[in-house]
Amino acid sequence: MLIIDVKESESIERALKKYKRKFERAGILKELRRRKHFTKPSIERRHEVLKAVYKQKMYGDQQQG
Repeated sequence: MLIIDVKESESIERALKKYKRKFERAGILKELRRRKHFTKPSIERRHEVLKAVYKQKMYGDQQQG
């Protein structure tokens, strides 16, 4: 649950801006989308490895040149 401290002199718009920023940083929406479908741990690991290989190809070669 997100708690936003609002001072008396603060406007609603300012409080909403704080809330939106805190909501974005907490990653709640991202977590909900991730939990929507179950993926097996082996598939998650495979995805991470493929991502690392891709990054190594793209960015690893530039440092050696």
